[in-house]
Order: sequence, then structure tokens, then C-alpha cells
Amino acid sequence: MPGGGWEDFAFEGIGTHWEISSPLPLDPLLRARLLGLVERFDADWSRFRVDSRVSAMAREPGRHDFPAEAVALGQLYRALYEATGGAMTPLIGPSLERLGYGAGYSLRPSGSALPAPAWDDVLEWAGSTLTTAAPVVLDIGAAGKGLLVDLVAAELEADGVDTFIVDASGDLLVKGPDAVPVALEHPYNPTQAIGVVQLAGRALCASAANRRAWGDGLHHILDGKTGRPVRTAVATWALADTAMLADALATALFFVPGAGLQEAFDFSWLTVFSDGSAAHSAEFEGTLFT
Repeated sequence: MPGGGWEDFAFEGIGTHWEISSPLPLDPLLRARLLGLVERFDADWSRFRVDSRVSAMAREPGRHDFPAEAVALGQLYRALYEATGGAMTPLIGPSLERLGYGAGYSLRPSGSALPAPAWDDVLEWAGSTLTTAAPVVLDIGAAGKGLLVDLVAAELEADGVDTFIVDASGDLLVKGPDAVPVALEHPYNPTQAIGVVQLAGRALCASAANRRAWGDGLHHILDGKTGRPVRTAVATWALADTAMLADALATALFFVPGAGLQEAFDFSWLTVFSDGSAAHSAEFEGTLFT
């Protein structure tokens, strides 16, 4: 992150490391509010906590009320569910758990992959109210961290902080007058970069099959139509005006070519495939090393 006297506020939240960098130290009361926001979000949306709203959905069908951020989250997930033909879905939780990525983090499969249930068979997502016809294991991992980055940024801006970087373990949002160089991690060697992006006033999110990977070819990016890990792409990057959109589209790029997604969404992108080739949008802000 930038030098020159910038201050960092680091903490752990939703199972990952966070750093907020700003030219001036954040007020202690603002820091406390940010930590409270992260804890509240985790208590609402985590499928790894028995006391969360999401865990309540997994135990009991019926009506479940969520905070206001659920409105935009549901709209985005539904749009990407349609755009990917059901491959990207918030209903992939049961297969993740069976393959070992559950609350206990066993990372040992307990059964074979499961296709996700059809959205309209089990879930009505209307605004901030989710109504289920059966117990549902909801997983918002493809967009949730980006959504929380946006909520953190909104809290900073509401307190008058207008220049900052929010870094949620690689999901980045930069606000302020200057661009920040961000390395694009090599999908097979985290000590190397395949390029760099000058990030200014936007969010950059990445998704990679080598992160949260375990066992024999298992990783966290599953195709909702089969319940099995995706094999074609190995790493993606998406740049958008919000971190929630960039986060979600970085996952969607594993299922749909970026050019197709650009017909419905305003973003730029880079995809690296398992054969070593790469594709990117014409306006991609990054520079790839040769």
C-alpha cells in the first residue's frame, strides 16, 4: 500500500485479513463502527456460524429477513444466475459442504458433488426478504466480500474520509486523486506477477482456482449445474465501480466469456485459462508482462 506517511488499520473479519489505508489515522470511534459493521455482516451472512441468519435458513424453511444490502445482492445474484444458465448460484452451499468446505473446514469430502437446486423451486428473494420452501444452505461467497468492502467504504465516506484503500485480502477498492499500482498475482506462483493495474476510483477483485483449493483437484468455484469444480479458467480479474460487482463478475468469468458479460454489465476483465492462454477486454486497465 502507499507509503509517504499513510496509516494502516488492520484487522481480521469474515475469515480473512483486512487493511484500510488512509493519509490520516482513522478516528477510534470510526474504527469501532467499522469493526461492528464487519461483525454484524458476519452474523447475518456467514454459513460457518451456527448463530447466523444464513444458518437459520439451513435449519428452518420459511421467511427470513435480512438487512438492506440484501436487495442489491439478490438482484445481482439473480442476474448472474440467468446469465450463466444456473452455473453461478447462491444455492451451491450443499455441494461445498459435501466436498469438504463446510463449517468445520474439514477439507475432506463426505460425499459426491451435488447440483444446486433450481432457484425458483426453493427460494423467493424479494428485496431483503428471503422465503424458502425447504431448508437452504445459502452461500454468497462469490459476491459477499465485495459487498462488505462497499459497506466499509460507505462508512468511511459518511465519516468524511474521501481518500483511502480498502484491501480485503486482494479485493480492493481505491478512492482518492491518485492511482495505486496493483500487481496481478501469477495463478501458479504467488511470488510472481503476470501484470499490473493502475487502480484509481474503482474496485479490483480476483478469483482463482488455486485459492481455497484442497484434495484431488477440489476448489471453491463450483458449477451449480453439476456441483463440481470448474476446470477451464484458473484465474480472473474484474474491475468495476463497486467491489460487489467486481467480486461477483470475477466468479462469473469462470462460466461465461467476458465479452458476453459485458453486454449486461459495465466492467473490464482478464481471464487466464488452464492451457496458459489469456483473454481480456479491450479497455482492460492493466499491463500484462510478456
